[in-house]
Amino acid sequence: MKQVMVGPLLRLLYRPWTRGVENVPDEGGAILASNHLAVIDSFILPLVLGRKVQFLGKSDYFTGTGVKGRLTAGFMRGVGTIPVDRSGGKASEAALDTGLRVLREGELFGIYPEGTRSPDGRLYRGKTGVARLALESGAPVVPVAMVGTDIAQPIGKVIPTPMRIGIVIGEPLDFSRYRGMESDRFILRSVADEIQYAIMGLSGQEYVDVYAATAKARIAAGHGGPAGPSGVAPGGRPAPDVQVPEPPQPPSATSVD
Repeated sequence: MKQVMVGPLLRLLYRPWTRGVENVPDEGGAILASNHLAVIDSFILPLVLGRKVQFLGKSDYFTGTGVKGRLTAGFMRGVGTIPVDRSGGKASEAALDTGLRVLREGELFGIYPEGTRSPDGRLYRGKTGVARLALESGAPVVPVAMVGTDIAQPIGKVIPTPMRIGIVIGEPLDFSRYRGMESDRFILRSVADEIQYAIMGLSGQEYVDVYAATAKARIAAGHGGPAGPSGVAPGGRPAPDVQVPEPPQPPSATSVD
């Protein structure tokens, strides 16, 4: 019921435009691997799909007290967020197990390979958890680029500004050639880089070959974020010559005699 109420409101406020929605499988488990620019990413992507998408969310979102805490928990449940305790040493395994369960149930599982929001709108190195999830589940990985969510909701802004937001979805990536090699860290690194490269090609973001969490720690310590060399892409590839996608233009009005 809450999803029914939340969805129309978000569509009205953010009028999402899309490209490549047909690349999401109509059935069966699949991993939606997206860049991460704002908290609202997890709420906007499911709006444009005909299938439910489940993301992980900090358990803190579900345990708040008072009116604000109850509203936050209700909203998170309404958009299909799964609470996960990410504070313990086994947090990564718990997240992986949850993702595998969702995929084995034939559902869509959303994940942010960067592990946290980008601190400056650039694309950062992907963690290998998404690679393990792909190899252990055998599910295809569908790359996704969120466009403009960081403008609507920059870091520190609680309520996003109403504006058009874009979602660009690429063709599924098949990693079945690496089945049974999920313990090989070099394979995992290669798969994670391939996924980030696909996202970069969709989003047109500049790439920084460090983890986003590292960049955030440097900023918090007053050292600023990493500059990052230009013309670099994941896995040491040359950066693709792409631009940040823009919303489609309405058809030109034509005169009628």
